[in-house]
Formats: sequence, structure tokens, C-alpha cells
Amino acid sequence: MDNSSGVGVLDKAALVLSALESGPATLAGLVGATGLARPTAHRLAVALEHHRMVARDMQGRFILGPRLSELAAAAGEDRLLATAGPVLTHLRDVTGESAQLYRRQGDMRICVAAAERLSGLRDTVPVGSTLTMKAGSSAQILMAWEEPERLHRGLQGARFTATALSGVRRRGWAQSIGEREPGVASVSAPVRGPSNRVVAAVSVSGPIERLTRHPGRMHAQAVIDAAGRLSEALRRSG
Repeated sequence: MDNSSGVGVLDKAALVLSALESGPATLAGLVGATGLARPTAHRLAVALEHHRMVARDMQGRFILGPRLSELAAAAGEDRLLATAGPVLTHLRDVTGESAQLYRRQGDMRICVAAAERLSGLRDTVPVGSTLTMKAGSSAQILMAWEEPERLHRGLQGARFTATALSGVRRRGWAQSIGEREPGVASVSAPVRGPSNRVVAAVSVSGPIERLTRHPGRMHAQAVIDAAGRLSEALRRSG
């Protein structure tokens, strides 16, 4: 069967990725598995490494890269959103505060689902809103379990520190008090995909007057429970 798409460089890149599906490979191994000329195989593998679709193991062999896991997680977004509505509504009803679901998108985070308070003072974050990764409890969650190099880059200019993120990993939830916006507090917890990678953050947010300066004491357990229900839904469909 002809596997050619008519776009030669893409077909060759697909050959390299397919060859790595069975495990780590040296350059010679890639050449043998793909039938590509050695310079071509090397050029493509290094280019794919630049885009994080290929990485190297401790022995310097080529392996599938972390970007593929991220894309696979994004492919599960429809499943996540299908479950998010009722889970966020329940979280809002239990806490009495607005509930949101965030995913990371490059150097920003995007609100992909929300359940707003029905009355009174709201901290409205409309679905589709793009917010900073440098402040806020959900940014802490989406950053805390990143690979070390990306974590180090992400902390540059952030309102939180590596020590704070270490505490987030230990506790399993994050809080912020006036970090992203004055007068607003929030609590967040991680949603994990089938591979246990953090794919989203569930949050409740509202004014400090209601959430106090220790919002985690009030709402961490409810947020953790909501994140757990979403994680379980992704595991079942993974």
C-alpha cells in the first residue's frame, strides 16, 4: 500500500516517529527502520527534537518526545468538556463560588468551561478567556508538575516561587490571594489524564471577603473531589 501523502518531508517525518513507536533508536537504528539516507534521518530527527516531538534518552538515543503526550492529552479535551459541565455545577453549588476549568495553551492558560454564581458579587471568567501563567492558583497547578526545564522557564517573572510549587505538589492543591487580581482569591487542583499527566486545573474563585485569606481551608477538599471526578472520567475513556 502506498503511504505517500504527496508531501515528502512530512511522510519522512512520520516514518521517523513510527520507527520510534517501538522504543529508543540510535541514528543507525533509525536509518535501518526507515530506509532513509543517514543525513536525512539525522536532519529530521533533530528538527523533530526542536519541536519536542522527539527527545533523547540518557544514552543519547532518539525517543518519542513530550509534545506527543501533550497532543494526546488535548485530543481528550472533548471527553473532558463533556464531563466538566455537571462537575463544575456541583462544585459551584457545594462551595457557593464560581467554578472554572483551565487548560494550558503555550505560555497562557485558557478557561475552557465554567459555572458562574447565580447571584451576588461574581468573579466572572468567561469561557474562552486567556489568562497569564505567571499568577493565580490554576497557573500554579498547570506549572507545578512540568518537566524541570519548562518549569524553570515558567518561573521567570512569576508571582509564585519554586518553593511554593513544591508545596503545591506535596499538598495536591494550590491557593492564591490577590495574586492575579487584587481582592480575588482562588483554590485549584489538578485534573490528570490516563498517563497521570496534569492536563487541566479545576478552580473556584471569588472575593477575599468570602473566601478569606486562607481559601484552601474552606474549599480545597471540594476542589480536589471535583478534579478527581474529572480525572476518573478521563481514565475511563482513555
